[in-house]
Order: sequence, then C-alpha cells, then structure tokens
Amino acid sequence: MQRLTVSLRGGFEQKGGCVVFHFTGQLDAYSESQFLTYVTDVLKTNKSPAVIDLVKVDFLDSSGLGVLVQFAKQCKDSKRLFAVVGNARVVQTVKLVRLEEFLHLSEDLDKAVSQFST
Repeated sequence: MQRLTVSLRGGFEQKGGCVVFHFTGQLDAYSESQFLTYVTDVLKTNKSPAVIDLVKVDFLDSSGLGVLVQFAKQCKDSKRLFAVVGNARVVQTVKLVRLEEFLHLSEDLDKAVSQFST
C-alpha cells in the first residue's frame, strides 16, 4: 500500500482476471483527486475488469461518492467491467443516494471478482 494522502492509502493486485484496488482511510474531498489519478494511471496499462475495494475505508463523503461516479463513468466510456465493494458504512452511504446499481455495489470482494471470471 502506498500513501496517496495523509488520510488515504491505496494499492492494487491482479486477482481472478481483475485489477483489484484496495484502499484504507478516508475517501473525501481531500483525497478524491489522488484517488482518481492513481486508479486512472493503473488502468491505462490494463484492460481487465476493475474492482474498487473500500472495505477498509473509514469515511466516505459526497466528494468520495463523486469520484466513484467519475470512476464508473470512465469505465462505462471505455466499456470496462467494474464493481465497487464496501463495508457496512460505505454500503449505507451509497444506498442513501441510490447509486448501488450504477456503481455495481457488492458487499463481498470474492463475489465481485468471481462475476468477471472467464
């Protein structure tokens, strides 16, 4: 995991034919730009489906939701399959604004990855 901001760390791995991003900390106004830059840079060199794992994210605000929407739009524009995985707090926040279908929200990383297995 590398430090993206004081409050957000991120890393990625190849798993089940997907690029799985893992994040810990806070996805908020302070970290949204670094989050999107990091994910975009990694995906430039890889055409695999993408999964954003937010299970260890402590805090997600409206800016964090906004950057997830930007990520989803980028994936849709490039015809990339994707999913977002979250803990109870993240899932609750996403469902509150009714973005669970748009973000392909899952509560389980293994299920999210296995849906893209070929």
